[in-house]
Amino acid sequence: MFKPAFGPFHQVAWITNDMDRSLALYRDVYGIPSFFVMDQEFDARVGTAHGKMKLRIALANVDNVQLELIEPHSPGIDSIYRDVLPKDGHYANVFHHVCVKVSGTLQDWETHLAGLHRDRNVYYEGDIGPGARFVYTDERPFIGHYIEHVWFGPEIEQQMKAAVPTFHL
Repeated sequence: MFKPAFGPFHQVAWITNDMDRSLALYRDVYGIPSFFVMDQEFDARVGTAHGKMKLRIALANVDNVQLELIEPHSPGIDSIYRDVLPKDGHYANVFHHVCVKVSGTLQDWETHLAGLHRDRNVYYEGDIGPGARFVYTDERPFIGHYIEHVWFGPEIEQQMKAAVPTFHL
């Protein structure tokens, strides 16, 4: 039976409804001085829903782990993120998923993805261009959260390395 990679984790991710407040939290409480912040829009499939996903994403590398903060901005399609936030609108910064990065070629990614589709509930897929792929498997019944699986081509890998700050705390 295929089992998805369970570490080493490339990334740990939280969902927030106030990116600026979360960035200040990580700076003031945890000593992470800055993040690379970007707005992303891409085609997504979440469960049976399809549409445009709009997210504000912040990334920082701390030693060998990337931290990701996600603020959803596309009501309806972004339920995978929005559902963990308080319904009353109060500020939140909620753990959401870990991420495993698939190394190698696009063929390596396709092999990994075929195994996921065979043995796991691929709950969320996004199309963010030819040099990057990601899916989330719904591992909540087993471990209480999602696992994201990503692959980056060499060009995207270089762009991310140049853009995302790295800190050794």
